Amino acid sequence: MQPISSLSSPRQAHTALRLPPASLLALLLGISVATLLLACASGSVALGPGQLWQVLQGQGDALATTLLQLRLERALTAWITGAALALAGLLMQSLLRNPLADPYVMGVSGGASVGALLALWLGLAVWQVDLAAVAGALVLSGVLFWLARRDFGRSSGTVLLLLTGALLSTACGAVISLLLTIAQDNQLRGMVFWLVGDISGTPLRPWPWLVLLPAMLLAWWQAPAINLLALHGDHAATLGVPLARLRRLLLLLAASLTATAVSQGGSIGFVGLMVPHACRLVCGPNLRLLIPASILAGASLLVLADTLARTVVAPMQLPVGILTALLGVPVLFWQLSRTRRRLA
Repeated sequence: MQPISSLSSPRQAHTALRLPPASLLALLLGISVATLLLACASGSVALGPGQLWQVLQGQGDALATTLLQLRLERALTAWITGAALALAGLLMQSLLRNPLADPYVMGVSGGASVGALLALWLGLAVWQVDLAAVAGALVLSGVLFWLARRDFGRSSGTVLLLLTGALLSTACGAVISLLLTIAQDNQLRGMVFWLVGDISGTPLRPWPWLVLLPAMLLAWWQAPAINLLALHGDHAATLGVPLARLRRLLLLLAASLTATAVSQGGSIGFVGLMVPHACRLVCGPNLRLLIPASILAGASLLVLADTLARTVVAPMQLPVGILTALLGVPVLFWQLSRTRRRLA
């Protein structure tokens, strides 16, 4: 299997990074703040820079203050969801050494979808739907860990792990189809919106931030070992990398981040697949830089996509997952064409 780091050779990574790492991260942080401000200003009732500044100083009128609070809460929800998806995708690609891996490849999102759709079918409250999504993701992650408990240290462990996740994902897909078949007509719209990916109506919660921060710090701390795993695969064990323990950690972090993101916004596709590729082209393969860059880029992308989803055909709101898919497909086709030209 071709190592994931081969997508950017050391020479290409050196020439691709035109800015110092600190300057690049500062630029991405500025873009992230700009997308948040754009999300707060955009809507059926636009808020100008002067109105935003007045509200931030506590001097705005009641309407502007209310709009800013509602839009900022939704934008921050999109920010944390996009950041979690991007980091989960980066970790899954490093774990499986597969450039096509994304946060949903192990079936964790399938477990979350089964839990959420079951709660929607039963007519439960919004917070109960979110809780059911988290519970479904955790249950499936536990089943995955139990089934693959002997594969983490084997030379064929990543292939067996991928196959196990694919089988679980297929089983969850069958249950999802069953729930959609037996659901009432008035329940189908909410179920479909959840499956496609939708941020609207999701309140801002503290616990996704409590998942992202430790996951980011742990992944950054283990970045040298993850770099060796992505580059050398099983041969990284000869360089002192504890393969079984590192693979368990990566799967645990990716599953936790995916469960967090899916419970927030449903199955939003392409963010976890597209963002690590784009950041790798700019930053190179070193995860010490890729981790914060992917988090900021993924967060900015989803905030921008959600802003377009609620404004492009206003007052109607589109599921944000539609826009990320429409954006992700041409970007990945472009990446594939670049890869073909380089290999030719």
